[in-house]
Amino acid sequence: MGNFTWDDLQFFLAVARTGQLSRAARQLRTSHVTVSRRIDRLEAALRMRLFERNPRGYELTPVGRRLIETAERMEAETERMQVELLGDGPGQRGVLRMAVPEGFGSWFSRVLLGPFTSRFPNISLELITLPQIMSLSRREADLTVTLDPPKATPYHSEKITDYSLHIYATRSYLADHPPVRHRDDLLKHPFIGYIEEMIFAPGLDYLSEVHPGIRASFKSSSIFNQLAATRNGLGLCVLPFYIARMFPDLEMVLPHEVVLRRTYWLTCHRDVRPLPRERSVMSFLLEEGRTHGRSLLNPAAIRKGESSTTSD
Repeated sequence: MGNFTWDDLQFFLAVARTGQLSRAARQLRTSHVTVSRRIDRLEAALRMRLFERNPRGYELTPVGRRLIETAERMEAETERMQVELLGDGPGQRGVLRMAVPEGFGSWFSRVLLGPFTSRFPNISLELITLPQIMSLSRREADLTVTLDPPKATPYHSEKITDYSLHIYATRSYLADHPPVRHRDDLLKHPFIGYIEEMIFAPGLDYLSEVHPGIRASFKSSSIFNQLAATRNGLGLCVLPFYIARMFPDLEMVLPHEVVLRRTYWLTCHRDVRPLPRERSVMSFLLEEGRTHGRSLLNPAAIRKGESSTTSD
């Protein structure tokens, strides 16, 4: 057996956890060529094949799966030593990719990004706001905020917070159009909503819940395009309370009759959950959800607790 270094095992762990050379390279802040060369060197030193290469990426062989336990023990001991000696550790470093819905992403950037960067100054965060195209199974994201907790067993989900949604229109639109006093009156107005075949979570199907007869006349996969169309006076729209409250030109329609309540879930692959960095970030997000969660709910939704549980 040839010689190898702890650095080689760091490269091994990065590829084992991401399944891809490119993702491992981003985490290690190097090139995929370097990652490939270090994996080849480790396999040559051990005289064993640790990964099967295929079009989907790198999959561990039985030998590679056995090596994971040893490598993670060495990683944990190295991190403990660095924390004791330097007050810092590799578990709080590197690139972390998080996929979130658009609405949550805007709230995160506005409210939580400052505290996040203060708490994790050495983590480089990649925030993806198109979670429907991200795959936890292929390790395209380390963490994701989902609208419904996945039912598949490889995943772990925890509730971040509830939020409420309501129907909104501009004050000028409501002044110029027939009044809305009951749900059936909604059928006399144009609606703005999601493209049905692009709804990636059941909780986004708001309109059928508001009234089964509503059909959107303008549709967009983006909540912020819907918001812009609403503020331009093109019709009524279901919007999260925490977004709509920032625009004084918007008025809530049927505020006591239509109150939708949804939930944001923090989800990760079960293999990612024990990792120090991911575990620390998950704890941060869950803590902040408990601290700031009530600001995402209209007080009427807190009192009534109306409607179902899902999400934007």
